[in-house]
Amino acid sequence: MYELIQVSEKSYYFQSPAKVGLVRLNDTDVCLIDSGNNRDAGKKIKKTLDSKGWKLIAIYNTHSNADHIGGNKYLQEQTGCRIYAPALNCGFTNHTFLSPSFLYGGYPCKDLRHKFLLAQESRAEYLSGEVLPEGFEIIELPGHFLDMAGFRTPDDIVYLADCLVSRETLEKYQISFLYDVAAYIKTLERVKEMKAKMFIPSHAAACEDITELAQYNMDKVFETADKIMDICRKPVNFDMLLQRLFSEYKLTMNFEQNVLVGSTVRSYLSWLRDMGKLEVEFNDNIMFWKIID
Repeated sequence: MYELIQVSEKSYYFQSPAKVGLVRLNDTDVCLIDSGNNRDAGKKIKKTLDSKGWKLIAIYNTHSNADHIGGNKYLQEQTGCRIYAPALNCGFTNHTFLSPSFLYGGYPCKDLRHKFLLAQESRAEYLSGEVLPEGFEIIELPGHFLDMAGFRTPDDIVYLADCLVSRETLEKYQISFLYDVAAYIKTLERVKEMKAKMFIPSHAAACEDITELAQYNMDKVFETADKIMDICRKPVNFDMLLQRLFSEYKLTMNFEQNVLVGSTVRSYLSWLRDMGKLEVEFNDNIMFWKIID
């Protein structure tokens, strides 16, 4: 774990639970794309940098999920590097308590205040084209989480963050976390058309052609939407809908999955309602979802 893999003359990634990109800017200076899931990840990355005599100049966060910013604080303290994050994600990176609060929809109880959802805070600045190294390009990848970003390097390596996940992950968990379903579908449509020397998704194998995997992720979105629509053929409240989805996909409910999948299902419901496919009714002060005949 945390083996450094070279994919071009200057671009690398750390093989880790959420891949961390590394790009050499010159003989001594490097930047990272994300920083791993916790302090220990930061320590392992720093050890590799020291062994090669490289100096960390900056971390470019793709988004503010804890598994992508978990090493920020340690690496910033150890190296003095600057950290950049896309717009709304910048606030979440500086004030990480926002993440579990956002997911839960209120003050998060202690079951949700742990490193899986709550990273250590770091000092992040707004990401823009002006702060990128020469030849870098920001790729807007909204849908998975707020205004998530990916990056294309000067040697044509594309880091795709969490805009898609591996087949194995989808087959195991079935429902991938999404914030904006409509934006996510548009992102996948664009990603399908991309060309690059190599694609580095955070939660899938590096590959030269991303088209098939992007389509598979999109197919799973429509499959989940169809299941939700089918469950809503009869009026159903949110908790029963979530329970039915977990049962049909043979998933196991716990606090984290309730929050993550529950947030995602709410996003699906918003999308389907905005498209005029679902409506709500209130009965005895309970909100029920149902398809529009």
